[in-house]
Amino acid sequence: MTTPPSGSPTGQQPEAAHAPTPLEERLIRLIEDHGPIRIGDYIADALGHPQYGYYISAAPFGADGDFTTAPEISQIFGELIGAWLIHSWEEMGSPSLFNLIELGPGRGVLMQDILRTAKIKPAFLKAMRVYMVETSGRLRYEQQRRMQDLGVPVTWASDLYDIPAAPSLFVANEFFDCLPIRQFVREKQEGKWRERLVGFNGQNGERRLCFLLSDEIYDTPEGAPQGSKPGDFFETCDAGREIVHALASRLKEYKGRALIIDYGHGRSGFGDTLQALRQHRYWHPLATPGEADVTAHVDFGALARAGRKEDILVHGPVLQGAFLARLGIEFRLQRLCEKASAKKAKTLRAGVHRLIHPDEMGALFKAMCLSSPGLAAPAGFGG
Repeated sequence: MTTPPSGSPTGQQPEAAHAPTPLEERLIRLIEDHGPIRIGDYIADALGHPQYGYYISAAPFGADGDFTTAPEISQIFGELIGAWLIHSWEEMGSPSLFNLIELGPGRGVLMQDILRTAKIKPAFLKAMRVYMVETSGRLRYEQQRRMQDLGVPVTWASDLYDIPAAPSLFVANEFFDCLPIRQFVREKQEGKWRERLVGFNGQNGERRLCFLLSDEIYDTPEGAPQGSKPGDFFETCDAGREIVHALASRLKEYKGRALIIDYGHGRSGFGDTLQALRQHRYWHPLATPGEADVTAHVDFGALARAGRKEDILVHGPVLQGAFLARLGIEFRLQRLCEKASAKKAKTLRAGVHRLIHPDEMGALFKAMCLSSPGLAAPAGFGG
């Protein structure tokens, strides 16, 4: 993904001329019967509805999908993450049995590269038990296809709590940006906050989804930083904090680390970052629900506060470009280019440029690590 555009003004309707999707019709009936819904509920249905959800029915990843993630851009990304995991395992004391858990594995490309890299450390490979937390049957099938020839047993789970507790290493790449959020808007007149909701109204004789504001007024939404101005947006993600709580419980019981990589805020919580992507183009977030990827910036500040509140170690966030540079991405690129054809080397350089350049993914994407108490600072995060 690249830099998200700002969201549409409150109340603006999607401009695209398109037939309503089955999920859009369902949501309009739901709103008609029960009133406007929170943005988080809209996201949850748009992505995960058991029949019409985007991740249930679409093929989102890669050139033929709607967006491309870092592992799809360059094999070096997954190789460096694999080396980082091996180093972390050694710093944990090289446990003879540990869980390697990926949250939201996409098409399985990242885990495929990690397991290929793991072969350089047979003891690491022998000790791991691989779990992939995935709710989409369609994506599970793609992941299983990729994993079947790697010679490593893999178990799929629908929830983190389905996985036995043990020393663990967690990886979450572009996972938190898909979690449901809430949005609040500070009114220009009285300076109070109202929640941004999803409702519907008429457009050219048709009923279409639109944004509107709640009747309920909030003095200050929980977690909102000081310094807001009339017209400001504030976003919060309860689901993200709940996942950090679940990770922290595991990390306090057994040694381990969780590596989180995603795109996220500069100014904590402020701004309308709700966006959608379809066919590698920006898309109105309320247009064609179930047929476009809907995401929002990750508030790394909120995740960090949640981690520290749980008394675990929090490292970062650091810029993805800096993180990968510290892990040796340029050195790995040079080694691969020495053995590659001119065409392949050009592709490798273009991929690394996209991952680390500040105008591409290098500054917008960030890395954060949650660690068990007592562990040293992990590689890639400075001293």
